[in-house]
Amino acid sequence: MGDINEYGNYNEAWCPGCGNFDILQALKQTLAELDIPPHKAAIISGIGQAAKMPHYITANGFNGLHGRALSAAQAVKIVNPELTVLVTSGDGCTYAEGGNHFLAAIRRNVDMVAIVHDNQVYGLTKGQASPTTQEGQITKAQPFGVTNAPFNPVGVAVVMRANFVARAFSGNVPHLVETIKAAIAHPGFALVDVLQPCVSFNKVNTFGWYKKRCYELGEDYDPTNREKAIQKADEFSDKIPIGVLYTNNRPAYGGHLPKDLTYPLGTEMVDSEAFDQVVKKYS
Repeated sequence: MGDINEYGNYNEAWCPGCGNFDILQALKQTLAELDIPPHKAAIISGIGQAAKMPHYITANGFNGLHGRALSAAQAVKIVNPELTVLVTSGDGCTYAEGGNHFLAAIRRNVDMVAIVHDNQVYGLTKGQASPTTQEGQITKAQPFGVTNAPFNPVGVAVVMRANFVARAFSGNVPHLVETIKAAIAHPGFALVDVLQPCVSFNKVNTFGWYKKRCYELGEDYDPTNREKAIQKADEFSDKIPIGVLYTNNRPAYGGHLPKDLTYPLGTEMVDSEAFDQVVKKYS
């Protein structure tokens, strides 16, 4: 087991009580328990409060454009398959601006983990509804209540046969750590949708609200049963199941390639003669 202090200690610019603190703690603890050193991990994000995560952890980090974190993360993993690649971004960034990239990432199935800070609101831009805000909920931008039906990310991921689909709660750090560890261990694209209270702008989905409803899936639950997983993914009212909802064993992206084509590109020397030949073609 590694030293959790390797991953740094920083002054975070999140609101006091924000669920992001718990997710950051869980992420550091996961990397330490799996003994993944900082130079072997890459934390990729988009834009938003959750997307500040690479600023607050010592590891390879990249801030992408709003909604494009999954695209950048796939590129990072493909050119350096030895890295453990994790995306940390919010529900707005991932499921709204990044919605199409989310679908494409599931289909492409690159071996990486998407940890979505799902607080059911846009926190950075002061509280308007996000794709996962519940219908009828009143926000600063929707004073008469949200009229759109909420997007169900775990449900969509199960229907699309993503390799790993889980739901977690930031208020249960030990369970979150075990869930992220399982996601890293499972080949292919993994989604961990983390229910995470926004203490400033979401006065409905609070820590107390989640604690009253979230329950862990038992050992008798079979995540390979897709029909049961769809039922559990739709369960989001008085009871909310957390844990690994669904697993699939589709070959991860790149598995069809010869082994001599899957290596960190940065470790290879430039073939100057071959480069000169390419340049001559255009001169």
